[in-house]
Amino acid sequence: MDVYEAIITKRDTREYDGRPVAEVHLQRLLRAARMAGSSKNEQPIRLIVITSQAQKDALAECGDFTTHLPASPLVIVVVRVEGSRPFDAGRAAQNMMVAANALGIASCPVGIQHDDAARKVLDLPPNQIVAMAITFGYPKGGGRPQGRGDRRLPLADFVSFERWGAGR
Repeated sequence: MDVYEAIITKRDTREYDGRPVAEVHLQRLLRAARMAGSSKNEQPIRLIVITSQAQKDALAECGDFTTHLPASPLVIVVVRVEGSRPFDAGRAAQNMMVAANALGIASCPVGIQHDDAARKVLDLPPNQIVAMAITFGYPKGGGRPQGRGDRRLPLADFVSFERWGAGR
């Protein structure tokens, strides 16, 4: 699968078949995140890999829409240095999710709304902030995650040229 196909066929998936993510695939996801660019090459992003059931259960209590998190074979928490730019975390996260899709692994970003609780669960130092968590697993039902198709805004409604609302 080429990069463009991995991007346009990526879809958030919350149901996995339960198989653990292969170590070779985990290492590729971690390297994909590490290679994401960052503003001024500050490299403010760190990752926490979670596979233990107890830790997944505890982390699920730190978010409002996390019911699928405990059943996910792999959770990677994206952490950033306080004061760093949030978009750097998004760059690392997207790299992992696109790489996962290319490997036949489904994923879903998860918001962690209760920061103080997450700090305790993850034993974070005071200068670190949870940006998000991402669940990963092989899609339930086998095969690749289904692409989202054309259920997106048409480009004419999505893109303006030179100023808001201007077409070509």
